[in-house]
Amino acid sequence: MPYTHLISAEQLLALRASDRPCMVFDCSFDLAQPSAGHAAFVQAHIPGAVYAHLDEDLSAPHGAPGADGSVITAHAADRPMSGGRHPLPTRERFAVWLSSVGFSNAMQAVVYDRNASAYCGRLWWMLKWMGHDAVAVLDGGLAAWQAAGGPVASGEEPAHFQANFLLGAPLRTLRTASEVAAALGQPGQTLIDARAAERYRGEVEPLDPVAGHIPGALNRPFSNNFQPDGRFKSAEQLRSEFARLLAERPPESVVHHCGSGVTANPNLLAMELAGYAPTALFAGSWSEWCSDPARPVERG
Repeated sequence: MPYTHLISAEQLLALRASDRPCMVFDCSFDLAQPSAGHAAFVQAHIPGAVYAHLDEDLSAPHGAPGADGSVITAHAADRPMSGGRHPLPTRERFAVWLSSVGFSNAMQAVVYDRNASAYCGRLWWMLKWMGHDAVAVLDGGLAAWQAAGGPVASGEEPAHFQANFLLGAPLRTLRTASEVAAALGQPGQTLIDARAAERYRGEVEPLDPVAGHIPGALNRPFSNNFQPDGRFKSAEQLRSEFARLLAERPPESVVHHCGSGVTANPNLLAMELAGYAPTALFAGSWSEWCSDPARPVERG
């Protein structure tokens, strides 16, 4: 059976010792220093891993039009599926990248980082969105791998042969800014904001031009999903915490977001670990929402 949510370091060691096709992706990143993640990869990574750069590989080029298509370009593939600081590329564009690094539909994908799973969840969600269910987050990241005796390599990895990744029906739901705005304040939509509490309240805003949050959104910082060692909390504890957060709100109404559609994914994954059905992602998140002064902002 494929791994579809989490994989332990011990399970990954066994998987790599088997004959099952598998590709490991290192998604380490630093928002303040975009080159730092790759530098850390070169210094130490799981042997054979492919480095996935948040800005260059897991996002569309900046300056292209967003999901609402306000600017017409000659190439539809260059039109991101979301706005914000990390615009989501089209599924077709991302399939080209997956093929270029040698990833195929027959492979098990394992994603990790050295940032408490803050960034690798983006690739986990994107592969689900591409129709690929066999993708799992390495629980505890690189630290757990090393603690389990897993080997590490340094330097660049040799390029893989080109593959032909074929798109499938999306396995996760993407919401646009216009869809979120249309459902604002309605019982069929429950927004969960994964940013730190002080950013959610609008007390500080280090990255975006406007401080605050989408009106009515609940706050659950993504870091709340993890134990001190960087592994996800138990399913029972996650279920209890999300049930308390949602109160009487229907779980199926949840739409996750954060600053730019990256750290919302640990919340989305945690809900599934807790036993809830897959929920939606507003990938443009706060950075896209606050880019339009006509959209309402709440503080406190």
